Amino acid sequence: MRFLVDASMSPVVVQVLRTAGHDAVHVGEVIRLNAPDVDILEHAAREQRVVVAAETDFGGLLASQQAAKPSAVLFHRQTGRRPREQAALLQANLASVESDLQGGAIVVIEEQRVRVRLLPIREHGNDPST
Repeated sequence: MRFLVDASMSPVVVQVLRTAGHDAVHVGEVIRLNAPDVDILEHAAREQRVVVAAETDFGGLLASQQAAKPSAVLFHRQTGRRPREQAALLQANLASVESDLQGGAIVVIEEQRVRVRLLPIREHGNDPST
């Protein structure tokens, strides 16, 4: 998979993902480290990359934009902050969420569970299929 790792994550996560055979880049390698979240999402969508971040702002932004892409993997605050642990959690759960990420999803990874929300996120009252 192709990943864009946010500045909220260590470049070590990129190294681990690359070693595992993924195409991963850190935000600082391709745009400014302090780039606004909107710019990061636009870059990820253009490059067909999944955003990996240790914050949930991306989920809210994708929901408010009703965007179908890019996908995002978000580490919940309670999840360990050690980069190798985060990368290991992502790799351990990737097979079960890969098709969701390819189709457009927000995946929240916690120590004991993984939550998937398909994109675009619509309000229940506005979506005739709900």
